[in-house]
Amino acid sequence: QAQLVESGGGVVQPGGSLRLSCVGSGSIFNIRAMAWYRQVPGKQRELVATITSAGTINYADFAKGRFTISRDKTKNAVYLQMSSLQPDDSAVYLCAGAGYWGQGTQVTVSS
Repeated sequence: QAQLVESGGGVVQPGGSLRLSCVGSGSIFNIRAMAWYRQVPGKQRELVATITSAGTINYADFAKGRFTISRDKTKNAVYLQMSSLQPDDSAVYLCAGAGYWGQGTQVTVSS
């Protein structure tokens, strides 16, 4: 069964950077658009960025200029490079695609 597994979360100080990874177990993910979302307890899940199979990219307004989504089809992987992180960016970050969701990786921005 296909699945997505995220990694790369952690604790970082304000202004710091993190790179999240999402690896899919099936090649189906290479022919579909992939996305990163984030979830804060008690709040609605929000879309962070998307990347199509052809490489078309879109970002939420809060992510523009700070976050970069990319993918490596040879590794069935999607990445989210995050910089200039702020406490409001603290959340569980999840990747999704082809109807599948990963389990999420926690990002905490705190001094």
